Amino acid sequence: MISLGMITLDTEAPRPLAAWWAERLGGEIVMDSDGWFCVVSAPNVPVALGFQKVEAPTPGKNRLHLDLNRSADVNREELVTEWVAAGATHLGQRGEAGFSWDTFTDPGGNEFCIGDPH
Repeated sequence: MISLGMITLDTEAPRPLAAWWAERLGGEIVMDSDGWFCVVSAPNVPVALGFQKVEAPTPGKNRLHLDLNRSADVNREELVTEWVAAGATHLGQRGEAGFSWDTFTDPGGNEFCIGDPH
């Protein structure tokens, strides 16, 4: 089972942008990983908003991408194989201990991620 977990925006300054959105939406920053990644949760917003640090927005790269969550009962390797067979390109597994994900592109070249259960 796959569900929409977060909408993530690339930015050169995650904390200020996350704080701005939290204030606008009446929410709060619920996770801050040393300023390189911040998560905002807000009432009446069905998904979290993520703000990911990039050195500079890259032409051609999504400034907005979907982060999907993998259910604990779904095998990661099988999921990658299934999505690639359906036309996605697997760009690799990324992250760190306790927070990892697989990055893909869809057939149109748009990046998205499927995260491990957390």
